[in-house]
Amino acid sequence: MIFSIPLGHWVEVLINFLKEHFGGLFDFINTNFDHLMGLLTGLLLAVHPFILIALLVVLVWFLSKRNVALWSGVGLLLIYNLNLWEPAMETLALVICATFLALIVGLPVGILTAWSDLVHRMTMPVLDFMQTMPPFVYLVPAVILLGIGRVPALLATVIFAMPPVIRLTGLGIRQVPVDFLEAAEAFGSTRTQKLLKVQLPLALPTIMAGVNQCIMLSLSMVVIAAMIGAGGLGGEVLRGLQRLDIPRGFEGGLAIVILAIILDRVTQTLGQKNIRKGN
Repeated sequence: MIFSIPLGHWVEVLINFLKEHFGGLFDFINTNFDHLMGLLTGLLLAVHPFILIALLVVLVWFLSKRNVALWSGVGLLLIYNLNLWEPAMETLALVICATFLALIVGLPVGILTAWSDLVHRMTMPVLDFMQTMPPFVYLVPAVILLGIGRVPALLATVIFAMPPVIRLTGLGIRQVPVDFLEAAEAFGSTRTQKLLKVQLPLALPTIMAGVNQCIMLSLSMVVIAAMIGAGGLGGEVLRGLQRLDIPRGFEGGLAIVILAIILDRVTQTLGQKNIRKGN
């Protein structure tokens, strides 16, 4: 019989070690991030839906195009009409938190991959692993370390959605023409000044593409995340599946699609605006 390497057992030992020795830290993370997500959801639900829809339409109009803003208003009104406003705001809060955390971690790592070939070579296999691993696999350690609820769902979503941010941030900075960097150096710019005033502005369209992909991947996780207590629209779809309730499942899925289209169009338009400014 061929010797079998117990990789799964090693991972189990590692997870149990983390749970035993850093359980207090994970409890702290769970409590505080749960309060943060609850606060954000509460803020979204505290405003009357019609007022919030009007504010979002104005915001989308300012950030994107008139047609996108008007259709966004129609889509949000449809979500309200389907009595899915509260789960939609829960899902939006999850996506906002996941995208924010992915950007906090992903942008600095992406910058490092652009600055250092060694970091780039070390990071790419990890990103390949994160992107190709089935999302369900992330749920097991997340539940063991953080229990059932919104925070383990947030953790799994961040891990799944972060790779595009790192990849496209590094790619955008690497694609900045050398002439611009040499001109900045000729004027005595430091490395930080070159990054903030030359590389990041020119790489912004590519970075926005990474943000767009991060948001889309976060939304693709909402149904899976509902399996460990995330709730929201994913919970509606999951309950529809469990009970073979076609109307409930379809309406929940449609609401997810509406949110995805709105966020996709806004981030795409922002990226296109930055491209036109660069030209």
